[in-house]
Amino acid sequence: MKPPCTVVVKYILPAIRMLVAKELVEKYDMCGIDASAIMELTPAAITQYLKNRRGTMLIHEVLRCEETMKKVSKLAETLARRSVSMKDVIKQLCEICLTIRSEELVCRLHQKELSALKGCAMCKRARTNKAYLKHEVRG
Repeated sequence: MKPPCTVVVKYILPAIRMLVAKELVEKYDMCGIDASAIMELTPAAITQYLKNRRGTMLIHEVLRCEETMKKVSKLAETLARRSVSMKDVIKQLCEICLTIRSEELVCRLHQKELSALKGCAMCKRARTNKAYLKHEVRG
């Protein structure tokens, strides 16, 4: 059994982490150690993201999603402020995931990994349930 979240963890989350790490270092002039502390990742992981050794598999698809990229930049800005609650960071990550699901990128990947999913409408439902799910995340 492979829910859509497995695709997010395997492909999408590393791409998001890579983009956030690069923005923290390039736009907010952070060193890798500071970015790793803020993102709660190891310095080695940040180095891999910055050197394009991790998180690159779907980077081009994520970069094409304008709304997703706005939310990724907002997350980097939030983290750069350093006075943010983990609850707010998680909320923003969940909103990025919902946006990606509504753009059906997760569905395409999920169907590749689990061919029995032809005709699945889970991500399409995410688009219509986005307001409800955003409310639940805030909860």
